Amino acid sequence: MNNLRVVNLLITLLFLSVSAIAQQTGSISGKITTSDGHNAAFVSVKLIGKPFGATTNENGNYEIKKVNTGKYTIRVSAIGLSPQEKTVEITESGNTIVDFVLREDLSTLEEVNISTNAKRYKVDQPSSSLRLNQPLLEIPQNIQIVNSLTLADQQVISMSDGLIRNVSGAVRLEHWGDLYTNITMRGSQIQALRNGFNVVSSYWGPLTEDMSFVDHIEFVKGPAGFMVSNGDPAGLYNVVTKKPTGQEKGELSLTTGSFGLYRATVDLDGKLSKDGKLLYRLNLAGQNKKSFRDYESNNRYSIAPVISYQIDDKTKFTAEYTLQHAAMTNVGSFYVFATDGYAKLPQNFTQVAPGLPLTKINDNSLFLNLTHELNNNWKITAAASYFNYQQNGSSMWPTRVNDNGTLIRNASIWDAKSEMTMAQGFINGNVTTGPIKHRILGGFDIGTKNYFADWGQSHDLDTEALPFDNNNPNYGVPSNGFPKFDRTQNLEARATTAGGVISQEYSSLYAQDELGFADNKLRVTLAGRYTYVKQFYFGSTTGKKFTPRFGASYSIDNQTSIYGLYDQAFIPQAAAKLVSGGEVKPITGNNLEFGIKKDWGKNGNWNTTLAVYRIIKNGEASATVNSSPTNPESFLLGQKRSQGIEFDLRGEIIPGLTLTANYALTDSRVTKVGSDVPESMNINKGDIVPGYAKHTTNAWLSYKLQNGALKGTGISAGFTYLADRETDSWSESDVRLADYFKVDGGLFWENSKLRLNANVFNVLNKYLYTGSYYSWLKTFYWQAEAPRNYRLSLSYKF
Repeated sequence: MNNLRVVNLLITLLFLSVSAIAQQTGSISGKITTSDGHNAAFVSVKLIGKPFGATTNENGNYEIKKVNTGKYTIRVSAIGLSPQEKTVEITESGNTIVDFVLREDLSTLEEVNISTNAKRYKVDQPSSSLRLNQPLLEIPQNIQIVNSLTLADQQVISMSDGLIRNVSGAVRLEHWGDLYTNITMRGSQIQALRNGFNVVSSYWGPLTEDMSFVDHIEFVKGPAGFMVSNGDPAGLYNVVTKKPTGQEKGELSLTTGSFGLYRATVDLDGKLSKDGKLLYRLNLAGQNKKSFRDYESNNRYSIAPVISYQIDDKTKFTAEYTLQHAAMTNVGSFYVFATDGYAKLPQNFTQVAPGLPLTKINDNSLFLNLTHELNNNWKITAAASYFNYQQNGSSMWPTRVNDNGTLIRNASIWDAKSEMTMAQGFINGNVTTGPIKHRILGGFDIGTKNYFADWGQSHDLDTEALPFDNNNPNYGVPSNGFPKFDRTQNLEARATTAGGVISQEYSSLYAQDELGFADNKLRVTLAGRYTYVKQFYFGSTTGKKFTPRFGASYSIDNQTSIYGLYDQAFIPQAAAKLVSGGEVKPITGNNLEFGIKKDWGKNGNWNTTLAVYRIIKNGEASATVNSSPTNPESFLLGQKRSQGIEFDLRGEIIPGLTLTANYALTDSRVTKVGSDVPESMNINKGDIVPGYAKHTTNAWLSYKLQNGALKGTGISAGFTYLADRETDSWSESDVRLADYFKVDGGLFWENSKLRLNANVFNVLNKYLYTGSYYSWLKTFYWQAEAPRNYRLSLSYKF
């Protein structure tokens, strides 16, 4: 209760400071909106003939400080909006407010489609769903944003489709094909968010988002707990979906490629009322997709309508619904098992049993968002979300793998349901007290999550007399026939019997004040969060904790800042029964991070971030080497430390030449051995913790001709290199994964309406794979990636 009193006192003190607003002298401020009532974000504001200017924030507000007295002409401009000028007189010791209402300029909108976008890969401001109302350059944390242009250029069609090459240190060492993304960064699996809501209800999920309805993805590296109430200190990724823009436009895209890929998407954006207050966005996608492995497919469609209504000048309501449907081959088709090492069978080899029913998934989500501006300085946001995931199918895993290349394949039922209801409310404010500028954030998070899975029924597909033979595979009817699962009981009852019930309830309060000193060049962050959580998985557990957050950021100049951050973590975890019989409690830990950010070029067209960090995690549960689907068991590791260096570069280096490049050095080791770690695990202080690659290096370079007969023609190329890869789990084998090197490249052409894009992936046609060693089966398993393949896309804007 003492912690709760501290939070309440902190919140009270922060909001009392609203009444202490003091005016700056010799300054200009105001708000810029569009003619249809929307805030005009990232609009350039210039004093003609003077070296003064600003850019509006996400709410359309701007401020120019320390302007000498006299008359000035202010010019505001942005692509797609008609520029406007006003004359203003600055008096001594005063703040002059100048507001603008801009109208759409159709000729400018046409021009932007055929011109080089100066910040094609670079984003300067995070989404409002991260709750941080400030530019990335000023945030004391490493945040990398992958925008929709990057996704289109690289022909990324889902979250698990090569996206992570754009972020330093992000890897998928053991992945679930195109079912779940499961990204590892800074030595741990990071949390998955959508529009600011944590959408993880179990280790199995969420379903990979189709990129048709995604605007951009924000990778928050390091301490994520403050933003999502119970996130991992390694970080998170936040998928931000497309919203209505108020422009009447659309885009149709058709894609084909190797292994039977056929895909179509439609993006419609427009107005439902003449006054522009009621807007809509509709994204549709459908695809048929086979594989380089026989008998494997992943067919999907998605429907994502969004509407927004501008209730008045200060209040806006947005509602969006998304349905993703997938019909895919049994999950086991991704994996190959053998006792003599990794990649010992052909790259396209499969152990799947054709004839097993497809796994079918319906993933529904609903978001409601209401924003209200109290005035130019204060904004309230209330949001709610509902997720309903339904899965009907099976997985395939061997019962035994023999040294002679034979195995007994087993199919087990995997019906699952995930239901999550979450809500959040927060307030952003700007306050000035004397020479100190405050950016204030406060709010709450509440939610319930329930996951039910029936994996309690299984059936050996092969008999002892007629096993599956890797050297002479039979893809006919298995010798023991196909399973007939009993689904007469409802899923909740079957999940209870199978031990597949995971539930969580949480609530939290938080408050943050970022104090700006020396004309906001130095920014100091003081924050705290109180979290309560109750969860169930093989037993109930509760926890509550107050976690502070301290940060500092200093602007060396307008394009360079240095920062430092200390954050504590409190992470609920769902783990199977402990071998010691004890209770699984939330993970605690902390993160210490320092970095430097810099925008380069005259207009900040490209930027770099260099960060160093150290993460401590206590009480993390891990599976034992003897854990199996029928006998899951865990142990508490004790303490682990992850530390490393990260470098990211993105943006347009010179006109037409864009580059995304990154490197990360990651080192994760045991620093304390838990008292219940089994001797058979043979874990010692200083041992490497599995689940990451020590060195990750990525690059993607693109150049487009700016003039001449071939204007709009371009070439792109990229690579991914992973060295010193660790397997995904503790094992008795000391055989490590081989280094990974992949090269991709392509050609494209575009004008104001059309874009033709072709890429070749795995140009060197290498046998690429990821995997691990299963001690309870005494076997290696791996997932091969596709050999050389291509994609061809044609997009038309209207």
